[in-house]
Amino acid sequence: MEQLDPDHLSAAQLAAMRRSLTSGRGALTRRSLLRASGIGALTLGGLSALTSCGIPPARREDGTAAASADHSEQEKVLNFSNWTEYMDTSEDEKSRPTLEEFGKRTGIEVKYSEDINDNVEFFGKIRPQLAAGQDTGRDLIVVTDWLAARIIRLGWAQKLDPSRLPHAYANLSPQFRSPDWDPGRSYSYPWTGISTVIAYNSKATEGRKVDSVTQLLDDPSLKGRVGFLTEMRDSVGMTLLDQGKDPANFTTADFDGAIGRLQKGVDTKQIRRFTGNDYTADLDKGDLAACLAWAGDVIQLQAGNPDIKYAVPAAGYITSSDNLLVPAQARHKANAEKLIDYYYELPVAARLAAFISYVCPVDGVKDELAKIDPALAENTLIVPDKAMTAKSHAFRSLSSEEETAYEEKFTKLIGA
Repeated sequence: MEQLDPDHLSAAQLAAMRRSLTSGRGALTRRSLLRASGIGALTLGGLSALTSCGIPPARREDGTAAASADHSEQEKVLNFSNWTEYMDTSEDEKSRPTLEEFGKRTGIEVKYSEDINDNVEFFGKIRPQLAAGQDTGRDLIVVTDWLAARIIRLGWAQKLDPSRLPHAYANLSPQFRSPDWDPGRSYSYPWTGISTVIAYNSKATEGRKVDSVTQLLDDPSLKGRVGFLTEMRDSVGMTLLDQGKDPANFTTADFDGAIGRLQKGVDTKQIRRFTGNDYTADLDKGDLAACLAWAGDVIQLQAGNPDIKYAVPAAGYITSSDNLLVPAQARHKANAEKLIDYYYELPVAARLAAFISYVCPVDGVKDELAKIDPALAENTLIVPDKAMTAKSHAFRSLSSEEETAYEEKFTKLIGA
């Protein structure tokens, strides 16, 4: 049957998502290790839902979701869906301290579910209800920026009320303040940031620092021991930066130039392989001397191996984000906005950052985090300083046509 959703996924896009789910950032990160064994059947179901016969997006002519009745005043409850290990827990793992404090302060009962296994599967789960204009049963969800952009574009997210978000508005870090898919953060606020940097094993490099994509691709001492990522936005985005191009404003010719640069690395066997999260084992052992890496992995690897180092290229690095959204037809929007704002209070943000060790999107959190762990407060992979923030770049949103064409080229490059 013809797909009625104008944003349906092409074969190339689906291939990219399968890579992400089987070996990419969504596969074996800290937040997903506990669920890896059960992901297969869900993933297939999610992909199927994304390509099955669709229902036209339920949105108004202006592209926004129709306002739904808010029952927050009468119903002191909030249904919150998040990823595994993306919330602080007590040492005995029997409670979630910051959530419990929110409930005590507001009288709102938070029904917290770790039911987001990956973006594709989760979207497949909620898509039929959103498309039909129905309540998903969730008042707040956390999804990665590309999916947040899709949900907003389809008119399936509720516009947030800035009057209920004073801390969020004041404390949101400038680098996350206005993505091209949600200018001014009208519909979303970041839960965490995810940075792509260069990691290297100093023992494998014999003490040499590796700090640029040019070095990864041209240094003969690294030949056959270099890794790039199977996530197109990360590998191509970092290469664009190295070539002096802006990932937020590039042309197809620029993209093709980056692909050609990487292809040369493949042809000369400088690049050992394109990897998902499984690069961590090879880097730890030294089979990979240097590679592109996600900052959260670097922090975890360094805890067990002092030879693991990282560098932020002078040309800059790619940052993405996981984001809080209120789905269309959610019953408790005001309650959700209270929780979003709560996690932008500095002491609360610090407690969350100390537990999950991802980039904290809350500006000014450093002093509060230092009260918990001074070392974490000084770690620029969690709290970027001004110099690091200045080097942060987002990969621009792609049209459906661009995404199909670009993923096809990238898939050919990596042989997937």
